[in-house]
Amino acid sequence: MARTTVNAQTTIADTVRVVGIGVHSGQEVTLTLQPADPDTGIVFVRTEAVQGRDVEIPALWSHVSATDLCTMVGDPKHASVATIEHLMAALRGLGVDNVLIEIDGSEVPVMDGSSDAFIEAIDQVGLVTQSARRRWIKVLKPVRVELGSGWAELRPHDGQRYEVTIDFPDKVIGRQSIGIDLSPRVFREQVARARTFGFVKDLEKLLPMGLCRGSSLENSVAIKDDRVLNPEGLRWADEFVRHKLLDAIGDLALSGAPLLGLYRSYRGGHRMNHLTLKALLSDPTAWTLVDAPLRAAAPAAELGLGLVAPAWAAEVA
Repeated sequence: MARTTVNAQTTIADTVRVVGIGVHSGQEVTLTLQPADPDTGIVFVRTEAVQGRDVEIPALWSHVSATDLCTMVGDPKHASVATIEHLMAALRGLGVDNVLIEIDGSEVPVMDGSSDAFIEAIDQVGLVTQSARRRWIKVLKPVRVELGSGWAELRPHDGQRYEVTIDFPDKVIGRQSIGIDLSPRVFREQVARARTFGFVKDLEKLLPMGLCRGSSLENSVAIKDDRVLNPEGLRWADEFVRHKLLDAIGDLALSGAPLLGLYRSYRGGHRMNHLTLKALLSDPTAWTLVDAPLRAAAPAAELGLGLVAPAWAAEVA
């Protein structure tokens, strides 16, 4: 089997499609992932969004327009894409640097409420390494954001570390914490299948507002009267905090390059994730861009900076 390179940029090996419904709109959406050239980054393409023309929306923190119930990029009055966090988490978790994401609606399909379907789609075609070096955003000094009783911070760290704590008054959730060093293996095994969750009392308020029309027990964990309504139960006892971790990975993937640093949060969410990333990247003294050296490595070996060399990369036609 051919050897690959560590810390080279990657893209997907071929085009792959995902079809599902938007959790808020309830409408069917088709998502098409396409390979992209080095240094393209992650770019959404709203097909025929404005007067029959496609509109490109970079998946970057500077293009975030809403963080209320999900993360949205683009201009909601013209062309935007919402609920991007689960897909972005899958791309960051697997170490995908460059991809074009064509979408024929305004919301990424929710699938089962986790990143699992996006992982399966990417696995169908595999990844290929590219000739350009991967760039990293290295955190140089701590930045911190506080909102009410919650807070989040980014700190210098030699790797990709996430530590997330949630604290709910509801007995079924309570206080839960998780910490991981991000790698494709860890993301697949410990994070990717954690589903979004919500309270029935909140759903009853959101439906009249035209939100959560696609929500069901097939794509979210529903909580009512201190119990989980899903007949299959939870995938982990702490699935709630694992999903908050998944959201954080997806929201911070809007940095435009993988982060070398430690992210910690207490009672966080999409808004806090975004504000912390914005606080870092708005301060030129808090970060720097570094190029990791290219070096050969045996397939499937665990490699530096929390990435794995793709042993299963498919050939490109």
